[in-house]
Amino acid sequence: MAQPLAGVRIADFSHVIAGPLATQFLCLLGAEVIKIEPPAGDAMRHYTREPGRQGMAEPFLSSNAGKKSVVLDLKDPEGLQAARDIVGTCDIMLENFRPGVADRLGLGADAMTKAHPGLIYCSVSGFGQEGPMRDYPAIDQVIQSMSGLMYLSGHEGEPAQRIGFPIVDTYTALLSAFAVLAAYVQRQADPEGRGQVVDVSMMDATMVLMSSVVAPLLIAGKEPVRAGNRGFSGMPTADTFPTGDGEITLGAVQQVQVERLFRAMELETLLEDPRFATGPARLEHDDELTALLTARFAQKSAQEWETLLAEAGVPAGKVRPLSEALELPQVTARDIFLEVEDPATGQPTRIPNAGFRFRRDGPGVSTPAPKLGEHGDEILGALRRTVSSEG
Repeated sequence: MAQPLAGVRIADFSHVIAGPLATQFLCLLGAEVIKIEPPAGDAMRHYTREPGRQGMAEPFLSSNAGKKSVVLDLKDPEGLQAARDIVGTCDIMLENFRPGVADRLGLGADAMTKAHPGLIYCSVSGFGQEGPMRDYPAIDQVIQSMSGLMYLSGHEGEPAQRIGFPIVDTYTALLSAFAVLAAYVQRQADPEGRGQVVDVSMMDATMVLMSSVVAPLLIAGKEPVRAGNRGFSGMPTADTFPTGDGEITLGAVQQVQVERLFRAMELETLLEDPRFATGPARLEHDDELTALLTARFAQKSAQEWETLLAEAGVPAGKVRPLSEALELPQVTARDIFLEVEDPATGQPTRIPNAGFRFRRDGPGVSTPAPKLGEHGDEILGALRRTVSSEG
């Protein structure tokens, strides 16, 4: 049995993160992804400060492994025609030009789907292909700002806070890959094999990403409250606490979990105290309970508490730096990383896989991110041979 998208071909005209990461998910599922780059290459190739890595920056590697790179100057008639010819051999085309650019190049959705009715055409942009802000330029942190996302973290009265990684780009990529897969399944079921035009907006995606706070505002007019590290439940037993060494985050929101927590911390007498016996009472006496828990947590390290509470059936985790989290036995045991060659050094390195596993024929690639234009002869040569044979 082959990978789910074996035999599917994608023309990828995207750059930086959201678009390339979307096609990366599809590549991990077996699709052949042809990355069409300008002569200077994808700008993400240069997102590094490490000497010797220019053209093969670390974030570029994990968003483009397994793809094939072709350099085409779309301002040149020959390059543009080659791009159109490549699209004609593909099931899917994905682009993240500013709205209107693809149309001006003759690579827009109307032109491409008219020429190739079975094509699935996906556009990824800041604000979508329609609407009064469609022409506004956007990147991840700008959408974080405009969408309200930056006012969800931290505490009330503090300055807005950007999420510390490109969360909008990442979620937009996942949503784009999901939409493309849905369109592909739809095409498979269509008696005429018709394709689809998919319009993905980073702003739209962020509104969906924030569903847990958007829905209460839409339905009940309930504005989200910034609560720092306090969990979504608002309970004092779902927060982050200092310990004797490091910090720990609790997620005890159900009554049974709180009872286990108090017993594991040798604070079972709190269960008999009417101030802390129920959820509403604990909320009413938040500061008092927080002070008691803080004092008790100071008596052991975060690692000791994590082990003790996990064994007691209480959701809890030590606050770790990323480098430590990557070496957790649970993480290393799950095979969630792929080993590929680092083209900048020629040595093996690890990159994230798709984040899920199949029992057989699951996600993965065996080749690294391509060097700029590495597959030009292969792809363009095949096109020339096809044209020659048809002539």
